[in-house]
Amino acid sequence: MILCPIAQFSRYRHLHPLFPAVEEFLAGADLHAVPEGRLALRGEDLYVSSSPRARTRPVSEAPLEAHRAYIDVQVILEGADTMGWSSLATCREPSAPYAPDKDITFFRDAPESLVTVPAGHLAVFFPEDAHAPLIGDGRTVKKLVVKVRDAAGTCGPTTGPKT
Repeated sequence: MILCPIAQFSRYRHLHPLFPAVEEFLAGADLHAVPEGRLALRGEDLYVSSSPRARTRPVSEAPLEAHRAYIDVQVILEGADTMGWSSLATCREPSAPYAPDKDITFFRDAPESLVTVPAGHLAVFFPEDAHAPLIGDGRTVKKLVVKVRDAAGTCGPTTGPKT
């Protein structure tokens, strides 16, 4: 997991072949003007998902999730998003089998830690990071999620249960 100001993402460009394109998008786009929906930057390998403002919820209502094929770059534009984190290797209670069409597994496990990501910052979750976004007291958050394909495992092996 990485947590940093949006402007400092360039420090991590060497970690993945598509991260320079993420950096270019973050530096060159009016992030607040990205329309709702899906914006392809490099086809299925790199895209942005933008949704309306979302309400945060109690940690008990925010399940951990993990992805096998994509890295999440969660960019907070307005508000603050508290996110749960656990090493995927420690997750033991999947709530459903892995859904390859949505590239997601949910877990009943409680997060090992919580981190609050304020506006103007981002959090990067790799396939080995289980995460639970949108934890809070009902306030709204506006964010973008940049999805970066990591099917080749360029960031290292994915560990944890293969449900």
